[in-house]
Amino acid sequence: MGDVGGGGDHGAVTDDATAPTSSTPPTGDRPTHDSPDTAATAVLADAPGRTTGAGGAPAEADDRPGWVRDTVVFLSGQTVSLFGSMLVQYAVMWHLTLQTQSGSVLALSSVFGFLPQAVISIFGGVWADRHNRKLLIIAADATIAVTTLALALLMLGGADDLWLIYAALAIRSAGAGIQTPAVSALVPQIVPMRHLMRVNGINATIQSAMMLVAPAAAAAVYASFDIVAVFFVDVVTAAIGIGLLLLVPVARVVRTAADGEDAAPVGYFDDLVGGLRYIAGHAFVRWVLALFAVVFVLIVAPSYLTPLMVVRTFGDEVWKLTANELAFSIGMLIGGAVVATWAANRSRIGMIVGSTVAFGGISIGLGLSTNLWVFLGFMFLLGLGVPFFSTPSTTVLQETVEPQMQGRVFGFVGIVMAVAMPFGMAVFGPLADRMSVELLLVLAGVALFVVVGVALALPSGRRALEDARRQTVAPADV
Repeated sequence: MGDVGGGGDHGAVTDDATAPTSSTPPTGDRPTHDSPDTAATAVLADAPGRTTGAGGAPAEADDRPGWVRDTVVFLSGQTVSLFGSMLVQYAVMWHLTLQTQSGSVLALSSVFGFLPQAVISIFGGVWADRHNRKLLIIAADATIAVTTLALALLMLGGADDLWLIYAALAIRSAGAGIQTPAVSALVPQIVPMRHLMRVNGINATIQSAMMLVAPAAAAAVYASFDIVAVFFVDVVTAAIGIGLLLLVPVARVVRTAADGEDAAPVGYFDDLVGGLRYIAGHAFVRWVLALFAVVFVLIVAPSYLTPLMVVRTFGDEVWKLTANELAFSIGMLIGGAVVATWAANRSRIGMIVGSTVAFGGISIGLGLSTNLWVFLGFMFLLGLGVPFFSTPSTTVLQETVEPQMQGRVFGFVGIVMAVAMPFGMAVFGPLADRMSVELLLVLAGVALFVVVGVALALPSGRRALEDARRQTVAPADV
């Protein structure tokens, strides 16, 4: 599935190989905030003589040379790596579902798969603002690949304890805690701001296409061989992804003083506190984080139980589990394509709020489905709505957050998502062993309607929404 400026220390951005002339980054319509560390300032090393257009977007003639090539190579590497990760995700989920048919086991797997990411993201965002983001991504990918290879070799030797899978999930999750904020903060360094919405939409479409292929591929490998074969495929795709990323020149954050003097060293804790202060004083970012938390607790976590509903209600055939994932992925594919081609200049806030409300109705529809094909139809709609939530949410943060703070802010986004998911599963997982998944999905949808309705009815909620609208005017509309 990942920063807002103003707090903490600031950094300059230089290329991996050379350091081109720096220029102060455009602020456009970005909100300004008091910084706890004014001794340093951030500059973005881009193409020399870079100018800006309306809304802080760079003028077309000054788009960084080679950005299209770099973007294509970067997204290609991330897609290949993601494909392998998806194979593991589906295979592990199916393996645990078919072997145990236990909601508690699935709940534990989600805890081990998400909680470490929340813990590491506390530091991952800071690292993304202090160190070379490309190298952080490579290191995280390599660690995940080595862990997966070790698990495969252990299972080949006859080990099949659940704790081994849980341990591997935890390490993979920790790697994601480093990788996710670095990837989300790196994209604006490659892509001109005015192209962010479209590129994020294209990325969502590509990922959806991989999600469409991955369940079928995972089912084919898992049914023909076993879960160990899936692990080996993941190792190979990780190596390919790392190789492609090495071909992309990516800027790295370094420190510079506003007056030309060396900035005083700032510790990790100071950076972390600076990020916390920034978020605490930024109503819009708090609004986005709260919305992520609500959606992940009330929609993502219960939907994670849909394979269990399929097995219990419609049968345990592998093709039905595959169809469940395919319906979701086809919806995401179409939704991502629509966002990429149509939504570049549309209201980000309108799409975020509208998709959130739609999620509530879809969750209720899933729970009330008594026919497999009706159920799959709602899974399609759920997937269709995801890009209308995730793409504008990511883009709006990339557009309104200063580069030197994006790692920390996206780190906190990762923390919220990683904590909300296991928290939701800790509630819904055990409940799924005592009541039907259908009832849980209906209750989650109703709860989402109530929470969103109350939040929008409160004066503070309306103020945050209005502030968000003012701060997220699309560059082309300014």
